[in-house]
Amino acid sequence: MDTAAARSRLEAMLDDLDRSIAILRGEHPGRDNSAADAGSALSDSDRVEAALGSLQRHRSGVQAALERIAAGVYGQCQGCGHQVPEGRLEARPDAARCVTCQAKHDRAMR
Repeated sequence: MDTAAARSRLEAMLDDLDRSIAILRGEHPGRDNSAADAGSALSDSDRVEAALGSLQRHRSGVQAALERIAAGVYGQCQGCGHQVPEGRLEARPDAARCVTCQAKHDRAMR
């Protein structure tokens, strides 16, 4: 994949993620003192926090991919050192590993 095209896609992804994070941070479910509403507010708050965590992890991955472009190692698998297949980078421009190494990484993280 052309690094200029990858950079452009990654920067657009970063902008989208920043907008989504800003929107979720602006959502603070109203806290009502009634017992019935307290459980609902907690559940909504938990969902927002989970979504924020996921978006922030995705943002970190996109930022790391931009840093790999700047370092001249974009597209090189961080696991085995081989080139990440072009199709994978097309589908996931923030991919840091080939499919095999990513599967190993995911298993190790469990």
